[in-house]
Amino acid sequence: MSSMSSTISTGSMKIFLAGSIRGGRQMQPVYQHIYDFLRSRGYDVLSWHVVDLDSDETEAKMSEQEIYRRDISLLKESDCLIAEVTVPSIGVGYEICRALEAGIPVLCVHDTDANVSAMLLGNPNRDMQVQEYCDMNHLERILCEFVEPPDKGKD
Repeated sequence: MSSMSSTISTGSMKIFLAGSIRGGRQMQPVYQHIYDFLRSRGYDVLSWHVVDLDSDETEAKMSEQEIYRRDISLLKESDCLIAEVTVPSIGVGYEICRALEAGIPVLCVHDTDANVSAMLLGNPNRDMQVQEYCDMNHLERILCEFVEPPDKGKD
């Protein structure tokens, strides 16, 4: 498994967090956990709307074009995309494809009971990983392995 061991420093890394909104909000507490965990480690999570409990109301006030432009603009600013894919979402799948086309590294995470699309599981793109987690501690370890460079060793 590769990590994001580029020259991006922890404090400046911009992350696009993707998760189902219209496809179902049952995983919102997990999105919130991912968001809070990444922010606590100094990362800039650009897509705050994914964790917004009022996202349905907020997005109801926006046109489809405004939502699209917002999401694509945030994605273009991002150094990587982390997608929680337990709940299938056409929008999340679209964002993953756009990220990969732009050369943006992608991590897809899902719980052990998820029925994940073969289009993700079978994708050979080297910029994408799909990881299963069994609990929040495991999820945090997966996130760290993806965004933090490996320890260079001690003197």
